[in-house]
Amino acid sequence: MNVLLSPQPPVFPHHHETPRRSPQRSVSPLSNMGNRKRKADEDGDEAMSPASSPAVSARALARPSKKVRSNEAVGRPLTLPRLLETLDASELRTVLERICERHPDIGHEVVAGAPRPSVISVLDVLRDYQRKLNEAAPYGESSAEYTYYRVREPLVALLDALSDFTPQYLPPNEMQATKSLQFLDGATNLIHDLPNWDPQAYRHHKENAYDEIARAWALVISEAGKRGGGINLHSGGWDQTLARHNERSGGRLSSAMSAMATSVGWMGSGPNASGNPPEQTSILNQLISGAYSAPVRVGPW
Repeated sequence: MNVLLSPQPPVFPHHHETPRRSPQRSVSPLSNMGNRKRKADEDGDEAMSPASSPAVSARALARPSKKVRSNEAVGRPLTLPRLLETLDASELRTVLERICERHPDIGHEVVAGAPRPSVISVLDVLRDYQRKLNEAAPYGESSAEYTYYRVREPLVALLDALSDFTPQYLPPNEMQATKSLQFLDGATNLIHDLPNWDPQAYRHHKENAYDEIARAWALVISEAGKRGGGINLHSGGWDQTLARHNERSGGRLSSAMSAMATSVGWMGSGPNASGNPPEQTSILNQLISGAYSAPVRVGPW
């Protein structure tokens, strides 16, 4: 009987004692991280905040949007900016000319808004025509007929351009004599370089060009002679420049030489100048040097 009984009597808890708690379960690391996260948020600790994590920041960066391109291969024309990139200066001029022909009001705006061409730029254009003329000439010895046939088209193009550009630098459109004379100087050199043919039938191009440029010289010289008695013509050496052009042309600038003689002949140093009194030459030298002063009268008038 004693064997079946427990050696120690059962102990019942006293109602005044605190009940024994069951052992606590182990807390998982995820719950600890959650606690730490809430504590970091409450404490304002940015070091523990996931928002400050480098990995999260890298993911939060905004990526540039990619241009959506269609996967379908479909032909389409170029946009205007891309089309203009493919055109050279000559093609652009052609397109602009056609637009201005169809819309005259646009042409007037272009003419009014475009800057005035400089003498250098115009002479460069004329030299480009001259280059095309020289490139069209045949190599070696050729007959005058064959040479004229080869160069006729670029020759006419050069002369037409010269006739169109010359009025731009003539009065009253251009009232600065220096610019006009600079253009005429360069244009006359281009005429000197035109080919000379033995048959008289092929010489009319060059002779007509000399006649037109001579009239242009005469007009500019006459207008310049009205201002300051033509002193700017003499001081700039234009009388000597014209004399060299006339000699090189074989005397085909006679009308321009006459206008120069009228404008600066009284100075005693111009072409075809007649004998002038020494007093006039002395006054001219004083005017050019800036030492001239009119005599002052003393006594009653």
